[in-house]
Amino acid sequence: MGYGLMLGLDPTYILVIIALIFTMVVQTRMRSTFNKYSRIASACGLTGAMAAQRILESEGLYNVRVEHVSGSLTDHYDPRTKVVNLSDAVYSQRSLAAIGVAAHECGHAIQDAREYAPLRIRSSLVPVANFGSAAALPVFIGGLIFSIRPLLTAGILLFCLALLFQLVTLPVEFNASSRALKKLEGTGLMAANEIAGSRAVLRAAAMTYVAAAAATTMQLLRLILLAGGSGGRRRN
Repeated sequence: MGYGLMLGLDPTYILVIIALIFTMVVQTRMRSTFNKYSRIASACGLTGAMAAQRILESEGLYNVRVEHVSGSLTDHYDPRTKVVNLSDAVYSQRSLAAIGVAAHECGHAIQDAREYAPLRIRSSLVPVANFGSAAALPVFIGGLIFSIRPLLTAGILLFCLALLFQLVTLPVEFNASSRALKKLEGTGLMAANEIAGSRAVLRAAAMTYVAAAAATTMQLLRLILLAGGSGGRRRN
């Protein structure tokens, strides 16, 4: 392992920096877009929780609960408990942003009820993806320190599990947003001129998943380059 890497002078850090900048830009845009449409009240007058309940009932999903979860933009659907969890800025708010996000999480509940294949695949990947994320770097670094090629390869393969999870997540998130917008229009919760606001929020949110996948891809590329460099140093 070279001293440049130990001192943080490894030139492949440029990949990490690029990924970090891209992620920060996307997250900033997401929050800016959400804040913009959080200030615009929906004509229907419903809160995010009320809108979510109406969407679920329109799909006959009476077994799915809508609950409040603390935090900012911590909204998520839990397929294990059948709960749509809505954050502070969504649960009791009546804005275009709140209703759009609530509808998106209901989109996941609808996917679950309709046995949407990518959602099933993503759920099955959670344990291996978590293991890969936790073990990849320690295994890889061990391979670098001791110049053990099998450990380097194992670290890269483990990291691929995390990337696979993020790639499968992309169609799940885009599909949930598509279902959400259709339900907002189909149930009359939003007028045509309001849909654009929720669409902008959901598009910005979806880009955060794209950024996460891109960042992981860049990190994977960095590991591959480091593994190749380690092999070259060992041969020399």
